Order: sequence, then structure tokens, then C-alpha cells
Amino acid sequence: MMNKDSKKIILVIFGILIGLNILAWLAVYDLSKSQFLEVNFFDVGQGDSIFIETPQRHQILIDGGPDETILEKLGREMPFWDRTIDLIILTHPEHDHLAGLIEVLKRYKVENILWTGVSRTTSEYKEWQRALQKEQDKEEAKIYIAKSGQTIIYPGWLPGVLPGSHPGGKLFLDTLYPFENLEGQEVENSNNTSIVTRLVFDKISFLFTGDAYQSVERKLIKRGAEIDSDVLKVGHHGSKTSSAKEFIEAVSPETAVIQCGKNNSYGHPHPQTLENLAGIQIFRTDLDGDIKIISDGISYQVK
Repeated sequence: MMNKDSKKIILVIFGILIGLNILAWLAVYDLSKSQFLEVNFFDVGQGDSIFIETPQRHQILIDGGPDETILEKLGREMPFWDRTIDLIILTHPEHDHLAGLIEVLKRYKVENILWTGVSRTTSEYKEWQRALQKEQDKEEAKIYIAKSGQTIIYPGWLPGVLPGSHPGGKLFLDTLYPFENLEGQEVENSNNTSIVTRLVFDKISFLFTGDAYQSVERKLIKRGAEIDSDVLKVGHHGSKTSSAKEFIEAVSPETAVIQCGKNNSYGHPHPQTLENLAGIQIFRTDLDGDIKIISDGISYQVK
């Protein structure tokens, strides 16, 4: 008959074997994803939140939506042991982009934060400021003010935001707008101060426009910014304030993604926007839920 000590030893060995088996499967899971870029357009209701994971498993979160829904979404996409996000980008401090990021800062370690620094008077904005101050006090997150010409380069993950153009990296994220440092500028509506970025992975490109209006779109065209992209995140949830016809033509996307809530009170997306996007493959979070785009740098698939 087996004594208690022998049973304990067998249970310990059994536990170790189970643990090693789990780790082995997790390693296989990571390796199976390592050659792909994933861009997730989360369904967070009437708001924006985009989660990017590079082939080297660096993670970027652009906006956080209007509430805590983002925490559930991140929980599904990130391994349970991973509580670190490499970069958070707040395109502009409006509720439907900002609120969720405040919750993310409370629960995740964030290495870098990029935003415009514009000033608002809302209580939510003040909470965001307090959250940033805590990050600075802990000396954990590096905080950067967005301006065109900044580039984040992969692989190798050069920390933070680097001035100047990329040196031919295979995967990089360019800041296209704003054209100047907006830190401290008071605005009543920050939509038109939105950070516009372009993500390039070899031959595939994504353009993220926040809630920028047509006036910004035309400025980008006039300046000759590199906006031609395969996938366009449609500005301002498909509102008629964005997506000028000439802008859509200049971007010439194959795929457009509209992030908006079901039966929202704003009537997004506007019929004029849908007309301007005619002939382009359109996905909508209000109709399709979460939208995942996976790319090997040569082509991409939409889930």
C-alpha cells in the first residue's frame, strides 16, 4: 500500500508534468503566431479601440473606447500572464476614446504613452491627467507628445517615439498628424486634433485616423503625406464630418473599417460616407462585431 509521502511525491511530479505541458503548448501557440501581424478593431460600442500585436509580440493599443469593455477584449487577446502593453496611443481626449484607457492604466503596466497633450475641462480629462501623473511618479511609462515625423520602428522595438523617418525597417508606425506640438492648447472639441498614424508591415499598410475631420484630411493631401494604404480606419465612426471623397481616393484602400455602436443616436455611418466608400470592402463593428486583420506582410485576411 502506498504511503502518504509517496503519494505526495507522485502528486508533485504530476503537477510539474501538467505545468510543463501547459508551458509547451503556450510556446507552440506563440511560435505559431510569430510571423503574423494582428490588428484588432474591437467592438466597444460607440467608440474606438484598436489593438495591434506585432510578429515579435509587441502590443499597441490605440484608444480605449467609452467604458470598461476594453478590459474584457484585452483579456481575450492577451495571455493571462501578460500584464504589460508596450505602447498606448490616445488619439484625442474625448469620452468615446479616452474612458477605457483610464481603466487600462489602472490594471496594466504601460511602457510608453503617446498623445497630443491638448487641454480639456472635463472631469474625465482630469482623471486622465491624474493617471498620467501616477505613471510619471512611478517612473514606469514614458510619455510623449505626438507630432508628425515621429516613427516607431520594428523589429527590435526601439523604445519610445523617434524623430525623423524610418531607416527602411520592415515594420514601422509613422505619426502623420498633428503637424505641430499641441501640448497645453485648450480645445472645446478635440476631434480635429486627432493623431493620425500609418502602420506598415512590409507590403501591407493601415491608416488610423481617429476622429479627424475633412479639413485635416485635406491638409494631409496638400502636404503630400504618405497616406496610401490597404486598410483604412474610417474617421469619426463614419460621420459625414470625415471621409472626404478626395481623401478616400488618395488613400485608395481595399478595405475600410467603421467603428460605431449598434443603433447609435448619431446615425453613424452617414449615407454620404458610405457613398464615398463605394467599391471598397467595408466592415462595421455594429454589424460584424470584433474585426481581426491578420497579415504576413505580403497579404492579409479579415476575420
